[in-house]
Parts: sequence; structure tokens; C-alpha cells
Amino acid sequence: MLNKIFLSPIILCLLVCNANAQLDTNTDLFIELKKQDSIFFERSFNLCDMDYLAQHITQDLKFYHDRSGFQDRDAFFENTKKYICSGAAQKPIRKVDPGSLEVFPLYNQGVLYGAIQKGVHHFFLREKDKEDLWTSTAKFTSVWILENENWMVSEVLSYDHQDPEQGGALKGFEKLLKEHQVPALGMATIADGMLTKVEVYGTLDGERKAPYNTIFKVASLTKPIVALTALKLVDAGLLSLDEALYRHWIDPDLKNDKRHKRLTPRLILSHQSGFPNWRYLNESQALSFEFEPGTKFQYSGEGFEYLRQAIENKLGKSLEELADSLVLKPAKMHDTRFWWDEEMNEKRYALNFDKEGKPFETNKYYEANAAANLLTTLEDYGNFMAYVLNGAGLSNDLFEEMTANQVKLKEDDYFTLGWEKLTNFSTGDYALLHTGKDPGVSTLAIMYPKSRKGFVIFLNGDNVDKIYEKLALDYLYLGSELWDRR
Repeated sequence: MLNKIFLSPIILCLLVCNANAQLDTNTDLFIELKKQDSIFFERSFNLCDMDYLAQHITQDLKFYHDRSGFQDRDAFFENTKKYICSGAAQKPIRKVDPGSLEVFPLYNQGVLYGAIQKGVHHFFLREKDKEDLWTSTAKFTSVWILENENWMVSEVLSYDHQDPEQGGALKGFEKLLKEHQVPALGMATIADGMLTKVEVYGTLDGERKAPYNTIFKVASLTKPIVALTALKLVDAGLLSLDEALYRHWIDPDLKNDKRHKRLTPRLILSHQSGFPNWRYLNESQALSFEFEPGTKFQYSGEGFEYLRQAIENKLGKSLEELADSLVLKPAKMHDTRFWWDEEMNEKRYALNFDKEGKPFETNKYYEANAAANLLTTLEDYGNFMAYVLNGAGLSNDLFEEMTANQVKLKEDDYFTLGWEKLTNFSTGDYALLHTGKDPGVSTLAIMYPKSRKGFVIFLNGDNVDKIYEKLALDYLYLGSELWDRR
């Protein structure tokens, strides 16, 4: 006789929500409830605005917690003041995992009266002058009721609380990292063209827990930032893809080699410069051409440095200035830098470790390199990938040129303007990707423009093959096909 038993909306959702389609993330109601959740918890829980809290919970509020039990409105309000907003040195903070949110509308005779929201949230302890300490992760289900056109919280259920090592999508990776002596793993997930999740596991140095905003050195993932900076200049009419760079820069090592006149931004961005990766790898330590520019592919950091010199000489501005205004700010990369400037927070830096689990000496550097050494976070680089997936602020024609095949590497594998391109996946999708590798650094950024999915992976160790294998086979979109192409 289920129809004769009263079921609250929150219990009803636990019974039937998974059988019903939740709202699309682009709908007005989903966006509104996401905003309401953010404001409610930021003001009442994180900032302790008790007046706001009182005005946005119903008189018959019910709060269920799998560890602290049931609370009505009065108990919930008092416990918030006593345990959350006591003024203690350590302050609990709540952050939602935006990619976990689901919304189910509630109707009565065709009229919307509320909604059920489900998701995952993380809890931290905040203390002045210290990094936020991640303490637990839990699932939540909330009932929102419309009262006089205002959204009010009516019921909340917080459950399945787990410590950081147990929570999150990448369960079991703490153990795998220890087995292979890689201190930290970070992964950012992009879905529907948006950064939806950032996860960081392990430690900065073998002891200190790696925070959500850990700073990693990402090696050659610098190059996509510089490539997009160059394309933004092309879009603005300040640079041409096919202009001769010798008009702005000639490396002293090449002044007697006329092949320098063939160098263009297009050839450098697609790694057809004819240069080695680095001149110091040559016995002479001098820069030289190893083949005619434009005749084949050869990966080259020297090429990107050559392009930097030409652009800086032409425009009279540094790479840092140009990248900051054209890419970093528009892409919301607020914690990214080319070198160890005065704002670099060394306390958040992930040290780099060899295959035996021994730390490399940290070499700080104080000038930009167009091909390597970028310092950034998972959130920043995830924002960059989402920015590119959404057109990167480029004209449609130039975005198509950026993703077009410029040179073939092997079957179904090409290089575009700044990205390697893998084609012929089973879904009909194609991937744009870039990797980074330095001693104690291993990074990957990959996106699928048709499905609008993407991932960013940062590791601060050398012994990473088994970690990438598990990520590819168990977590990444089209990961098994990607792993087979390695």
C-alpha cells in the first residue's frame, strides 16, 4: 500500500530519482539550483552569515547526517553556530564537486514547487596562513522549496562520508602511487566543455599532503599556451602564420645558413622547423638545421624559443606579457607563471622524484622558456583546456586551421598548430593532446572536440607507466583505445 504512505521528497528521490532523467546541465532550473547551492553554503557555512542561514531554511527543516544523526531546524541552527561558526582557529569549509550535481524538478498539478538536488561535496579545515586541509568527502541530497518565489532549503541528507584517501573517483590510487614511488597525482576532468572536477592525491614531497591547488611543473605543456598566444596574435592581425621570421630574428648560429629564411610560425607550431629538440644535445652545442624546414616533422623546443624571440622583437613585448593578456586571463589561469616570480608559493610546489623515489634537486628559474617549465595547477590547466574546447576566443576559420592536419606522423596521427591529433576512434571522435616530460615530471592534456570531453593529468615522478595504464583503462574516455596507440 505504498500509495497510502507519506514519503518526503528526499526519501522519494532516494527511491526513484535514479530511474528518472535528471535535468540537463544547460537548463535554467539546473543553473539556478547550482547557483543557489553555491550561495547558500558559501554564505551560511563558509562565511557564517547566520542571518542569511535563518532566512533560507524552512521552519520545518530536516537535516540527516550519517555520523551526527538527525537535527531539526533549531538544532541545526545551534549546531552550526557551535561547531562551524565558533570563531575557532580552524574553520570547517565546504566545497561542492560541480560535475557531480544532479537536479530533479518537483511538480504539483503541473506547477513547479521545488527541486531535489544531489551531488558530492568536500570538507576542509581552514586556518590562517596555512593551506586548506582536506578532511572528508560525502554525498548529499537536498530538497529546495519555492516560497514566495524564493528558494528555501527544506531537507538535507549528508551521507557516505569518507576520508580523502577513500573518496573521489580515483579510489585506490594512493596505494598505487606509493607502490611506484610517485608522490602525487592530479587529474582535471572536462565534460560538456566545462571543467567539472579536480582531484589531487598523494603528497608534495613524500610527507606533506598535496592540496587541491598544488603547483606542478608541467614541462612541455607550456607549448600549447605559447601556441595559442601566437594564434591570438594572428587573429588580431599582429602576426601571420606564413610570414618570414628572419625579418624579426635570426639566431647567431644560423646567420650563414640561408635556410633560416624559410622559417614561419606555421612550420614552428607544427614542428617542421628542421631543428633538434635542444641545441645542447648537439656535440657542437650550436643550433643547426637537421633537414630542410617544412619537409617533415621533428619535435623541437628550439623552434618554440625561436618563435618567442621573433615575436618579442617584432612587438616589443615579452612572452609573459602577451600570454597573460591573450591567454592566461581569458582562460581564468590565475595561478600560472612561466618562472619563479615573487608570487610563486613554494609551499604548494610538488617536488619531483626519480624512479627510485628519490627527490631531484629543485632548480628554480627566473626567465620564460616558450617550450618548457610552466608552473601551474590542475584547475588552471583544466580551465585552459575548457577554453580551447569552446573556441579559445579565435575566429571560426582560425580555430579550424588550428585543428587541421599540418603534417603526418603515422597512420591516424598528425600534428596541428600546437597539438598532436589522433583520429579514427571508434566513436568518430578525434583527440587533440600534448604531453610533458622532464626528470620527475610527467603530464598529459587531452581533449575530444566532438564530444567536448577532456582530461589533464599531472604526475611528479618518473615511474609512471602503471599509473597511466590504470587511468587509461579504468577512467579515461576512450582510454583503452588511447592506451593501445601509445
